[in-house]
Amino acid sequence: MNWTIIIIETLVMTAAFTAMILIPLVKNPVWWIHDYPEDIQEEYFKTHERVPSKFFTKTVLLKKGFALLVTLAVMLGLMKLASAYNFWSAFALSYGIWFVIDWYDCFFLDWVLFANMKSVRLPGTEHMDAAYHQKKYHFVQSLWGMLIGLIPCLIGAGVYAWVFC
Repeated sequence: MNWTIIIIETLVMTAAFTAMILIPLVKNPVWWIHDYPEDIQEEYFKTHERVPSKFFTKTVLLKKGFALLVTLAVMLGLMKLASAYNFWSAFALSYGIWFVIDWYDCFFLDWVLFANMKSVRLPGTEHMDAAYHQKKYHFVQSLWGMLIGLIPCLIGAGVYAWVFC
């Protein structure tokens, strides 16, 4: 596998992920309400209409499911571009990229940007500084993200090995 291509792929995917998260978040923070800690959601719902915010709702599952399908398709292309040579190299590549993005999301987007950018706070929760700085919440969510990431990475590696090896 070509490490230069892998590093470039990881950087491009991280930038694309950042745009995919931040653009809708800045335009309409409620779009990602299901990713806010529960105490922030409850404060928001005191003054705003309740919208589906639990993970296993139709809206959230559609958003996350669509993102997983797109991720699967993109990962197949990245595996081919990086010249993965079998199932395990394809899996290592895709899960490695997933790993980097997941922890970048936790340690930078959630702990630094999300916690400090007033423009991404839900209306009526701007005063909840401590709630927006919950490191444990985002760390646990990232652990779940690592577990969920196994699904598209294993499927993608399997499809890649079946089609290209």
